[in-house]
Amino acid sequence: MARTKRKKKRGGLFVKLLLLMLVAGAGYYAWTWYEQRGWRPHEDVYPDQGALIGEADGAVNFTVLKGLGANFVYLEASRGARGKDANFSRNLEAAREAGLQVGAVHLFDPCETADGQSANYVTIVPRDADLLPPAIRLSRTTEECFERVSDAAVQSELLTLVNQIEAHTEAPVVLSPSEAFEDRYRPARRLERALWLDGDMAEPDYAGRPWTVWTANSAYASDAAETPLRWLVVRP
Repeated sequence: MARTKRKKKRGGLFVKLLLLMLVAGAGYYAWTWYEQRGWRPHEDVYPDQGALIGEADGAVNFTVLKGLGANFVYLEASRGARGKDANFSRNLEAAREAGLQVGAVHLFDPCETADGQSANYVTIVPRDADLLPPAIRLSRTTEECFERVSDAAVQSELLTLVNQIEAHTEAPVVLSPSEAFEDRYRPARRLERALWLDGDMAEPDYAGRPWTVWTANSAYASDAAETPLRWLVVRP
C-alpha cells in the first residue's frame, strides 16, 4: 500500500512538472512573438531599411512606412509563368509618390520553364533605370510539381531566367533563396549574384557567403498596414 502511494505521489509530481514546463514554454513563445512584432535592427547600424510588399499584405500606407524609417520597398510583381500581383502597379505608383525607392520581385516556380516566367515578368515590370535591381525569390521546390523535374533542370532554368530578366532590366538580379532552396539547389554557390537571405532577428549565414539584403523580421507590426510586414535591411 505504501509503495502504491509513493508511485501516485511521484506520478503527481511528474504531471505538475510537465504542466510547469508547458506553461513556461508557452510564456517564452508568447514573449518572443511579442518582441518580434516590434523589432527591427538599429538604424545606426543599418541605415538603409525597407519592406517587402505583396498582394497578401493588403492596403499599405507608404507615406506612413516612410515615416517609420523605410527608404525603399520591394514589391512582389510576378509568380511563375502566369501569376501577377494585382496590386503591383498601384503600389509602384504609391511608393514612388511617398518618396521611396522601389524594386520588383519575381517568385520563381521550379515546375515551369524560364521562357514563360520571364515573359510574365516583362509584361508587368517596366524597363525603368530608376528601379532597384530586380530580385528573384527562390522558395518553392519541385515536390509540388505534377511531373518530375530534376535538380539539374531547376538549376538550368534558373540560370536562363536570371539572364533573361537581366537582359530586360539591364541590371544584375538579386537572388533570394530560402534556406531549404539553398540546401537543395545551391544557387548562392553557383551564381555570383547579390544575396537576399532570411533570418528573423538573427543575421543569416546559410548561403556560405555574405548577404546584401536581409529579411530581418518576417512579421513586423506597424501602423503602415493592418497585417505585419516583412522588414528588410541592406548591408552598409
